[in-house]
Amino acid sequence: MALHPTLAAVTHRIIERSRDSRAAYLARLRAAADKGPRRSRLSCGNLAHGFAACAADDKADLKAAAKPNLAIVTAYNDMLSAHQPFERFPEIIKAAARDAGAVAQVAGGVPAMCDGVTQGQDGMELSLFSRDVIALSTAVALSHAMFDGALYLGVCDKIVPGLIIGALTFGHLPSVFVPAGPMPSGLPNNEKSRIRQLYAEGKVGRAELLEAESASYHSPGTCTFYGTANSNQMLMEFMGLHLPGSSFVNPNTPLRDALTKAAVRQAVAITAGGVFTPIGEILDERAFINGIIGLLVTGGSTNHTLHLIAMAAAAGVRLTWDDFNDLSGAVPLLARVYPNGSADVNHFHAAGGLPFLIGELLDAGLLHGDVKTILGHGLDAYRQDPFLTEDGGVTFKPAVRESQDTAVLRPVANPFAADGGLRMLTGELGRAVIKVSAVKPEHRIVEAPAIVFDSQNALQDAFKRGELERDFIAVIRFQGPKANGMPELHKLTPALGVLQDKGFKVALVTDGRMSGASGKVPAAIHLTPEALDGGPIAKIRTGDLICLDAEAGTLTVKADLAGREAETIDLSGNDFGCGRELFGGFRALVGGAESGAHVFGALLDRQGA
Repeated sequence: MALHPTLAAVTHRIIERSRDSRAAYLARLRAAADKGPRRSRLSCGNLAHGFAACAADDKADLKAAAKPNLAIVTAYNDMLSAHQPFERFPEIIKAAARDAGAVAQVAGGVPAMCDGVTQGQDGMELSLFSRDVIALSTAVALSHAMFDGALYLGVCDKIVPGLIIGALTFGHLPSVFVPAGPMPSGLPNNEKSRIRQLYAEGKVGRAELLEAESASYHSPGTCTFYGTANSNQMLMEFMGLHLPGSSFVNPNTPLRDALTKAAVRQAVAITAGGVFTPIGEILDERAFINGIIGLLVTGGSTNHTLHLIAMAAAAGVRLTWDDFNDLSGAVPLLARVYPNGSADVNHFHAAGGLPFLIGELLDAGLLHGDVKTILGHGLDAYRQDPFLTEDGGVTFKPAVRESQDTAVLRPVANPFAADGGLRMLTGELGRAVIKVSAVKPEHRIVEAPAIVFDSQNALQDAFKRGELERDFIAVIRFQGPKANGMPELHKLTPALGVLQDKGFKVALVTDGRMSGASGKVPAAIHLTPEALDGGPIAKIRTGDLICLDAEAGTLTVKADLAGREAETIDLSGNDFGCGRELFGGFRALVGGAESGAHVFGALLDRQGA
């Protein structure tokens, strides 16, 4: 099937825009690859330190440089349900590596915070900041130059983007991402949302709310709604860094363990045998476009309008919001997973999941099929589903060609919507992102007076006092990356949802983030320039008439902003203590939340990547 013309045009302009930066990146990568494994150039003292704690057989293999050594970079902790299953993975990986003729060592760990725990709390100010800390931690883990390839264990929001940025810093290393899988289905997400709204209205108490939340988030594995964590897993499959069909297999099952072992074998194959395949050559312009398309057709997380740009920058690829916007107009919405529907990711996987989607899109000319993956050349291998064999191994078979549940998953010929549902808004207030795939058409245009708040807590207090029983557009400002780290404002969803259900016209405009789980209330987010930079949002006053038109792609205000001074607020106070100071200091080092990729330029040179 010929490539869709919009896809071809966007691809061409990204390649042209990235020509110099991509060429410089590949030159560094290939120079490092040409030198061969760096371990062979370590001094005897360096090498002795590197394998001192290994088992005798592994030590002998490393001493003789007879076998490849795989780095394990892990985001394990047992507070984060999605990452708790990784506790078992290093031993599984080490055993599988020995069986495949290799050695594996845990090279290092990276931070892994849970946005679900910090949501609405001061700790959320460190969430976006943590992505670049994770990238730097990944680079630190790999800086020992002991490794010929790498396996990355990570799932959630900022963790996979951070791992990717760090991995691309050492882009000459073949790399495989190893998922842990979602927890089994618990309390349906719609019921959880209903209880949250009842709690916001004061109709149920904390005990009932906690019971509902505990029934929803109930066991090891990723949360089952389609937020940033599960969007990450989708991206890794669409971009050729997972094994086919492996993203949404539940943890602690025989198939999950078999896939982990198979991932190790594939890492060995692309490191020491077959076709040497470094991650920096897999993640080119076409791979990132495939990732954006996967995001759009599944209604994935708006957070990736930030993360994908930073991830691509680490590979010398320059993406813009216009690329997202134009691709969104060309690809259909093919999945309804909460918050865009009632199903969870387990239902989505059972309906055909990612292998079905990838096959549909390839047949329609809506993906680049001629890409490199960890399996070799071409995305056709990702039309397959994994199955357990009688001996406990894994085999891959062609995926279903028809959706097993068209309420959850549709073919290209019968989409839920003609476009991907992610749009850019422009106007006097600047530029913003909005996801409309979960917003009903009747709520996509809101014209109403502004009510200005400087925090999400201030809005919640006004809601509890009964002051918001009217049409309005909530303007939440000083929430950008320079102000306080751009925390998610997901805590606003229940209150705004209650008001919308009462028949009021409500919307949100903010220079902060909403969430990968943003839902039915129209939200213009990531507004730039932000308030702290003197952006127009800092000139809005309560009562100004704002029009958010997601259909036309505009965000306008009926007020003379040019004649006003931008308001400021005191940002020195912070209940989290040193959180803002930490963010400010790191921002000065890495250049803000847009991308810390340039920080790793020095490492690229020094580490030969």
